[in-house]
Amino acid sequence: MTGCIALLGGSFDPVHNGHVALGRRFVELLGAQELRVIPTVPWQKAGLVATPEQRADMAALAFAGLPCRVVIDRQELERGKATYTVETLRALRAALGTDVALCFLMGADQLQRLDTWHAWRELFSLAHLCVAARPGFALDGPDIPPEVANEFKARLCAPEQLTSQPAGRTCVASDLAVDVSSTRIRAALQSGSKANSLIPRVVLDYIEQHHLYKKQD
Repeated sequence: MTGCIALLGGSFDPVHNGHVALGRRFVELLGAQELRVIPTVPWQKAGLVATPEQRADMAALAFAGLPCRVVIDRQELERGKATYTVETLRALRAALGTDVALCFLMGADQLQRLDTWHAWRELFSLAHLCVAARPGFALDGPDIPPEVANEFKARLCAPEQLTSQPAGRTCVASDLAVDVSSTRIRAALQSGSKANSLIPRVVLDYIEQHHLYKKQD
């Protein structure tokens, strides 16, 4: 096995402290040599405010302080159209090879909707799935579709075991009590409220310099 790369996708409109905390925690748990941050053009969302380049810029600023190599992967932005996660993972696997462990990071809210993702079962053949959740999170809870819970539980292991194979396993970090949403942040910024505690300072400076998320007259 030749290392571990953590993958974190998101619209990052804007990137916030919850994203950074998730990335940092899994970099530590996995001993990842690289965090690949992937600004997305999500098919399940519409009405993004920042431009693709602005979202990539904000991500680069936010994750710059992590204790690993950080790569801003622009492949979805360069496609210029809504794309599926499975397509991005196929491209990454083709580019990075069959030996490297790829660990796809997500929040528990995404796991709850995983059965709506295109070809979601194929994700397990391309990467490990790592879920960040609040304390007390349970895979057999009512919010997780049974088919997703069964698939996830059958592959569950400790984070340090993920690097022993390139894909196919799952893990949960149940110690991230972060409750921040980009929608909430945009609303705060548009109303003129302070979002200092929700967004990295360098990102907030970028937002102010580029007059993003201002209420339109």
